[in-house]
Amino acid sequence: MIGLGKSISHTGASMGYGWNQEKDAKVVYRQHLSGENPQEITQEFKVIQSQNHKCKKNTLSFVLSPTVEDGRELKEKELREATERFVKEMKLQERQAIAFVHRDKGHIHIHLYVNRINFDGKAYKDNFIGKRSQLAAERVARQMGLTTVREVQQQKLDKVKEVRAEIKQIHEKVISEMRLKDFDQYIKYMKQREVEVIPSINKSNRLQGFRFGYQGHELKGSDVHRSMSMGRIAERLGFDKQVSQNITKNHTMKLLGNTVQVSPNLAAKIAAKVVKQVIKRTIDNGIGIGMEI
Repeated sequence: MIGLGKSISHTGASMGYGWNQEKDAKVVYRQHLSGENPQEITQEFKVIQSQNHKCKKNTLSFVLSPTVEDGRELKEKELREATERFVKEMKLQERQAIAFVHRDKGHIHIHLYVNRINFDGKAYKDNFIGKRSQLAAERVARQMGLTTVREVQQQKLDKVKEVRAEIKQIHEKVISEMRLKDFDQYIKYMKQREVEVIPSINKSNRLQGFRFGYQGHELKGSDVHRSMSMGRIAERLGFDKQVSQNITKNHTMKLLGNTVQVSPNLAAKIAAKVVKQVIKRTIDNGIGIGMEI
């Protein structure tokens, strides 16, 4: 479960959003309140807030978000319990508060609003409230056997690791099995294997690198693997001699039907690659002639 928190000044608008019937909103928690609609609740908040004119952001707004999987299993009683535990962890028990559950988009989450001003007119200290909300939600998740934010982050990291490994595997297969003559062919064959290679071109129309889109993730080539930077990919392609000469001379190349600028460093790498190819062919031909003789 993830917890977000901040201080706000637009109490009425937030209450209206929280009680939005289009989002199938339902009150799951309330304390020290009797109002039956957003306007009445807002007015009750304001009566207490009128004791402290210095505090402008006088309402605390929190969002508690279980994972999609946890949310499917949580009943109203458990959502109320999660909210109560969170309020206790944040030491907000003796303040006006109301919470709504939203079930829109198939992802259950709770909007909790608490009066920052207590019945004595004192404002709740909101320093580092975002971080404190995260930690409180994590403690509640542990208490209730729910997935914590750290576990969510670890799951995401594990998924990215898998994605990186799969992109690298597809890349190696394309590079080793296909006789690629340029970046266009590389992009084409990667796409056939469901990896979108996205050129990164700056405002000066210079090609800066590639990003890789796969299974909802998008990563820089160097983040996938150090061998997948644009320069390293170029070193493994079989650029045509004439194309290479044009790149070296003008520092431009054709990419997906457009002419783009390339860095002198990339131009030099492509030129060096072509020279190596020429030398290798010459040596191979020489060996062949010697053997025939």
